Amino acid sequence: MKKDIHPKDYRLVVFKDMSNDYSFVSKSTVKTKETIVWEDGVEYPLVKLEISHTSHPFYTGKMKLIDTAGRVDKFKSRYQKHLELKNSK
Repeated sequence: MKKDIHPKDYRLVVFKDMSNDYSFVSKSTVKTKETIVWEDGVEYPLVKLEISHTSHPFYTGKMKLIDTAGRVDKFKSRYQKHLELKNSK
């Protein structure tokens, strides 16, 4: 096994699921500029997640549409224009 290939700067980081405000603390080397004060009163780096095990359909059994940056709305508006062109012919 190769030596010195794994990162050594592990630290506690808060991961927050932005879809349902679920947060958890884990060790990570991820770089982030944001911080948050955790339940124990200590300030930790914060990583915002779009989805976690508490909101993912595989784990929850519920389908949920996740719209990041309005992609679904953009698709619907383009599709609507396509239907209007098709119906006008």
